[in-house]
Amino acid sequence: MPTPRTRSATRRLPRDERISKIMTVTRAMLAEKGHNNLVTTEVAERCGISEATIYKYFDSKRDLLIRVAEQWFDELLREDHRSVSGRGTLEALRQLIWRNLSLVRREPALTRFVLLDLRPDPAYRSMSIFELNRRFTAQVSEVLREGVQKGELRNDVPISLLRDMIFGCIEHQTWAYLRGEGDFSVDEVTDGIATVVVRGMRTHQAAPANSADRGLDDAVRRLELVAARLEQAASTDTPGPRPRRRAAPAADAVKA
Repeated sequence: MPTPRTRSATRRLPRDERISKIMTVTRAMLAEKGHNNLVTTEVAERCGISEATIYKYFDSKRDLLIRVAEQWFDELLREDHRSVSGRGTLEALRQLIWRNLSLVRREPALTRFVLLDLRPDPAYRSMSIFELNRRFTAQVSEVLREGVQKGELRNDVPISLLRDMIFGCIEHQTWAYLRGEGDFSVDEVTDGIATVVVRGMRTHQAAPANSADRGLDDAVRRLELVAARLEQAASTDTPGPRPRRRAAPAADAVKA
Protein backbone atom coordinates (compact mmCIF):
# COMPACT_ATOMS: atom_id res chain seq x y z
CA MET A 1 0.00 0.00 0.00
CA PRO A 2 1.32 3.49 -0.74
CA THR A 3 2.25 5.63 2.24
CA PRO A 4 0.22 8.77 3.11
CA ARG A 5 3.21 10.78 2.02
CA THR A 6 3.08 9.24 -1.47
CA ARG A 7 -0.64 9.96 -1.77
CA SER A 8 -0.12 13.53 -0.64
CA ALA A 9 2.70 14.06 -3.15
CA THR A 10 0.52 12.67 -5.95
CA ARG A 11 -2.42 14.89 -5.01
CA ARG A 12 -0.19 17.93 -5.28
CA LEU A 13 0.62 17.18 -8.92
CA PRO A 14 -0.91 19.56 -11.46
CA ARG A 15 -3.86 18.15 -13.40
CA ASP A 16 -1.95 17.44 -16.64
CA GLU A 17 0.90 15.75 -14.76
CA ARG A 18 -1.54 13.61 -12.79
CA ILE A 19 -3.30 12.50 -15.95
CA SER A 20 0.07 11.78 -17.58
CA LYS A 21 1.12 9.65 -14.62
CA ILE A 22 -2.12 7.68 -14.65
CA MET A 23 -1.69 6.96 -18.37
CA THR A 24 2.00 6.04 -18.00
CA VAL A 25 1.23 3.58 -15.19
CA THR A 26 -1.71 2.16 -17.15
CA ARG A 27 0.47 1.60 -20.20
CA ALA A 28 3.08 -0.23 -18.12
CA MET A 29 0.43 -2.41 -16.47
CA LEU A 30 -1.20 -3.06 -19.82
CA ALA A 31 2.09 -4.54 -21.05
CA GLU A 32 2.28 -6.71 -17.93
CA LYS A 33 -1.32 -7.94 -17.69
CA GLY A 34 -3.12 -7.26 -20.96
CA HIS A 35 -6.26 -5.16 -21.27
CA ASN A 36 -8.64 -7.84 -19.97
CA ASN A 37 -6.76 -8.35 -16.69
CA LEU A 38 -5.98 -4.72 -15.98
CA VAL A 39 -7.99 -3.24 -13.06
CA THR A 40 -8.16 0.42 -12.16
CA THR A 41 -7.79 -0.22 -8.42
CA GLU A 42 -4.23 -1.47 -9.07
CA VAL A 43 -3.53 1.50 -11.34
CA ALA A 44 -4.66 3.82 -8.57
CA GLU A 45 -2.53 2.01 -6.01
CA ARG A 46 0.59 2.33 -8.12
CA CYS A 47 -0.15 5.99 -8.74
CA GLY A 48 -0.71 6.62 -5.05
CA ILE A 49 -4.23 7.93 -5.55
CA SER A 50 -7.78 6.74 -4.99
CA GLU A 51 -9.67 4.92 -7.73
CA ALA A 52 -12.20 7.76 -7.67
CA THR A 53 -9.44 10.12 -8.82
CA ILE A 54 -8.99 8.06 -11.98
CA TYR A 55 -12.69 8.37 -12.78
CA LYS A 56 -12.45 12.08 -12.24
CA TYR A 57 -10.43 12.27 -15.46
CA PHE A 58 -11.62 9.18 -17.35
CA ASP A 59 -15.18 7.97 -17.84
CA SER A 60 -14.28 4.30 -17.54
CA LYS A 61 -11.45 1.81 -17.76
CA ARG A 62 -12.15 1.53 -21.49
CA ASP A 63 -11.93 5.29 -21.88
CA LEU A 64 -8.57 5.23 -20.09
CA LEU A 65 -7.26 2.49 -22.39
CA ILE A 66 -8.47 4.34 -25.49
CA ARG A 67 -6.65 7.48 -24.36
CA VAL A 68 -3.48 5.44 -23.85
CA ALA A 69 -3.81 3.92 -27.35
CA GLU A 70 -4.39 7.37 -28.86
CA GLN A 71 -1.29 8.68 -27.11
CA TRP A 72 0.68 5.76 -28.56
CA PHE A 73 -0.43 6.50 -32.12
CA ASP A 74 0.27 10.18 -31.65
CA GLU A 75 3.80 9.32 -30.54
CA LEU A 76 4.30 7.18 -33.64
CA LEU A 77 3.19 9.99 -35.93
CA ARG A 78 5.47 12.49 -34.21
CA GLU A 79 8.56 10.30 -34.22
CA ASP A 80 11.43 11.61 -36.35
CA HIS A 81 11.81 8.66 -38.72
CA ARG A 82 14.51 8.56 -41.32
CA SER A 83 13.29 9.96 -44.62
CA VAL A 84 12.29 7.32 -47.15
CA SER A 85 12.39 9.71 -50.10
CA GLY A 86 14.96 8.96 -52.77
CA ARG A 87 15.41 5.37 -51.64
CA GLY A 88 13.37 3.69 -54.34
CA THR A 89 10.01 2.05 -53.81
CA LEU A 90 11.33 -1.31 -52.60
CA GLU A 91 13.58 0.16 -49.93
CA ALA A 92 11.02 2.75 -48.79
CA LEU A 93 8.31 0.13 -48.52
CA ARG A 94 10.63 -2.24 -46.71
CA GLN A 95 11.43 0.45 -44.15
CA LEU A 96 7.77 1.20 -43.42
CA ILE A 97 6.81 -2.48 -43.14
CA TRP A 98 9.78 -3.11 -40.85
CA ARG A 99 8.66 -0.24 -38.62
CA ASN A 100 5.10 -1.61 -38.39
CA LEU A 101 6.29 -5.11 -37.52
CA SER A 102 8.71 -3.72 -34.95
CA LEU A 103 5.87 -1.83 -33.27
CA VAL A 104 3.86 -5.03 -32.92
CA ARG A 105 6.79 -6.71 -31.20
CA ARG A 106 7.47 -3.68 -29.00
CA GLU A 107 3.85 -3.08 -27.94
CA PRO A 108 1.92 -6.37 -28.29
CA ALA A 109 -0.61 -5.52 -25.55
CA LEU A 110 -1.58 -2.20 -27.11
CA THR A 111 -1.72 -3.84 -30.55
CA ARG A 112 -4.06 -6.54 -29.22
CA PHE A 113 -6.32 -3.94 -27.62
CA VAL A 114 -6.61 -1.95 -30.85
CA LEU A 115 -7.11 -4.97 -33.12
CA LEU A 116 -9.33 -7.13 -30.91
CA ASP A 117 -11.27 -4.62 -28.86
CA LEU A 118 -11.42 -1.27 -30.62
CA ARG A 119 -11.54 -2.13 -34.32
CA PRO A 120 -14.60 -4.45 -34.06
CA ASP A 121 -16.47 -1.70 -32.17
CA PRO A 122 -19.27 -0.25 -34.37
CA ALA A 123 -18.22 3.21 -33.17
CA TYR A 124 -14.58 2.71 -34.15
CA ARG A 125 -14.73 4.98 -37.20
CA SER A 126 -15.97 7.84 -35.06
CA MET A 127 -13.07 7.53 -32.60
CA SER A 128 -10.02 9.74 -32.72
CA ILE A 129 -7.80 6.67 -32.92
CA PHE A 130 -9.38 5.72 -36.25
CA GLU A 131 -8.16 8.97 -37.77
CA LEU A 132 -4.73 8.52 -36.17
CA ASN A 133 -4.51 5.00 -37.59
CA ARG A 134 -5.61 6.24 -41.02
CA ARG A 135 -2.83 8.83 -41.00
CA PHE A 136 -0.36 6.14 -39.95
CA THR A 137 -1.28 3.71 -42.75
CA ALA A 138 -1.40 6.58 -45.26
CA GLN A 139 2.41 6.61 -45.22
CA VAL A 140 2.43 3.24 -47.00
CA SER A 141 -0.13 4.49 -49.52
CA GLU A 142 2.06 7.49 -50.25
CA VAL A 143 5.10 5.32 -50.99
CA LEU A 144 3.04 3.15 -53.35
CA ARG A 145 1.60 6.22 -55.05
CA GLU A 146 5.07 7.68 -55.56
CA GLY A 147 6.18 4.34 -57.02
CA VAL A 148 3.42 4.57 -59.62
CA GLN A 149 4.23 8.20 -60.41
CA LYS A 150 7.92 7.36 -60.91
CA GLY A 151 7.04 4.50 -63.23
CA GLU A 152 8.39 1.80 -60.89
CA LEU A 153 4.97 0.27 -60.21
CA ARG A 154 2.03 -0.45 -62.49
CA ASN A 155 -1.12 1.62 -62.11
CA ASP A 156 -3.68 -1.11 -62.84
CA VAL A 157 -4.32 -2.03 -59.18
CA PRO A 158 -5.87 0.46 -56.71
CA ILE A 159 -3.44 1.84 -54.12
CA SER A 160 -5.99 1.17 -51.39
CA LEU A 161 -6.07 -2.52 -52.32
CA LEU A 162 -2.27 -2.81 -52.22
CA ARG A 163 -2.23 -1.04 -48.85
CA ASP A 164 -4.83 -3.42 -47.45
CA MET A 165 -2.88 -6.42 -48.78
CA ILE A 166 0.26 -5.21 -47.01
CA PHE A 167 -1.42 -4.63 -43.66
CA GLY A 168 -3.41 -7.84 -44.04
CA CYS A 169 -0.14 -9.74 -44.44
CA ILE A 170 1.31 -7.97 -41.41
CA GLU A 171 -1.68 -8.96 -39.28
CA HIS A 172 -1.69 -12.53 -40.53
CA GLN A 173 2.03 -12.99 -39.89
CA THR A 174 1.84 -11.53 -36.36
CA TRP A 175 -1.46 -13.09 -35.26
CA ALA A 176 0.04 -16.15 -33.56
CA TYR A 177 2.56 -13.95 -31.74
CA LEU A 178 -0.19 -11.65 -30.45
CA ARG A 179 -2.09 -14.67 -29.16
CA GLY A 180 1.01 -15.98 -27.42
CA GLU A 181 1.16 -19.03 -29.67
CA GLY A 182 4.22 -18.33 -31.84
CA ASP A 183 6.80 -15.88 -33.02
CA PHE A 184 7.90 -14.16 -36.21
CA SER A 185 11.03 -12.66 -37.72
CA VAL A 186 10.70 -8.92 -38.34
CA ASP A 187 13.40 -8.97 -41.04
CA GLU A 188 12.14 -12.05 -42.89
CA VAL A 189 8.50 -10.98 -42.94
CA THR A 190 9.51 -7.47 -44.02
CA ASP A 191 11.57 -8.74 -46.94
CA GLY A 192 8.88 -11.20 -47.98
CA ILE A 193 6.00 -8.71 -48.07
CA ALA A 194 7.98 -5.89 -49.70
CA THR A 195 9.50 -8.17 -52.34
CA VAL A 196 6.21 -9.81 -53.33
CA VAL A 197 4.42 -6.46 -53.68
CA VAL A 198 7.15 -4.66 -55.60
CA ARG A 199 8.09 -7.54 -57.90
CA GLY A 200 4.44 -8.31 -58.57
CA MET A 201 3.61 -4.69 -59.40
CA ARG A 202 6.86 -3.66 -61.11
CA THR A 203 6.57 -2.19 -64.60
CA HIS A 204 8.61 -3.52 -67.52
CA GLN A 205 10.47 -0.21 -67.62
CA ALA A 206 11.57 -0.38 -63.98
CA ALA A 207 15.13 -1.65 -63.55
CA PRO A 208 15.51 -4.86 -61.52
CA ALA A 209 16.80 -4.26 -58.03
CA ASN A 210 19.63 -6.80 -58.16
CA SER A 211 21.30 -9.50 -60.24
CA ALA A 212 18.92 -12.19 -58.98
CA ASP A 213 15.97 -10.10 -60.16
CA ARG A 214 17.66 -9.48 -63.51
CA GLY A 215 18.22 -13.20 -64.00
CA LEU A 216 14.61 -13.95 -63.16
CA ASP A 217 13.34 -11.23 -65.47
CA ASP A 218 15.57 -12.43 -68.31
CA ALA A 219 14.30 -15.98 -67.89
CA VAL A 220 10.69 -14.81 -67.94
CA ARG A 221 11.30 -12.74 -71.08
CA ARG A 222 12.92 -15.70 -72.84
CA LEU A 223 9.97 -17.94 -71.97
CA GLU A 224 7.56 -15.29 -73.23
CA LEU A 225 9.46 -15.10 -76.55
CA VAL A 226 9.44 -18.88 -76.96
CA ALA A 227 5.71 -19.02 -76.19
CA ALA A 228 5.03 -16.25 -78.71
CA ARG A 229 6.98 -18.08 -81.43
CA LEU A 230 5.13 -21.34 -80.75
CA GLU A 231 1.78 -19.57 -80.92
CA GLN A 232 2.77 -17.92 -84.20
CA ALA A 233 3.96 -21.21 -85.67
CA ALA A 234 0.74 -22.93 -84.64
CA SER A 235 -1.41 -20.22 -86.22
CA THR A 236 0.44 -20.28 -89.57
CA ASP A 237 0.77 -24.06 -89.89
CA THR A 238 -1.45 -25.31 -92.78
CA PRO A 239 -3.17 -28.57 -91.93
CA GLY A 240 -2.78 -31.30 -94.52
CA PRO A 241 -3.17 -35.06 -94.91
CA ARG A 242 -1.24 -36.96 -92.26
CA PRO A 243 0.69 -40.13 -93.13
CA ARG A 244 -1.04 -43.29 -92.08
CA ARG A 245 0.57 -44.96 -89.08
CA ARG A 246 1.91 -48.47 -89.56
CA ALA A 247 0.14 -51.00 -87.38
CA ALA A 248 2.26 -52.01 -84.42
CA PRO A 249 3.52 -55.60 -84.30
CA ALA A 250 1.91 -57.92 -81.78
CA ALA A 251 5.05 -57.98 -79.64
CA ASP A 252 5.07 -54.21 -79.45
CA ALA A 253 1.39 -54.23 -78.45
CA VAL A 254 2.13 -56.59 -75.56
CA LYS A 255 4.93 -54.32 -74.32
CA ALA A 256 2.57 -51.36 -74.48
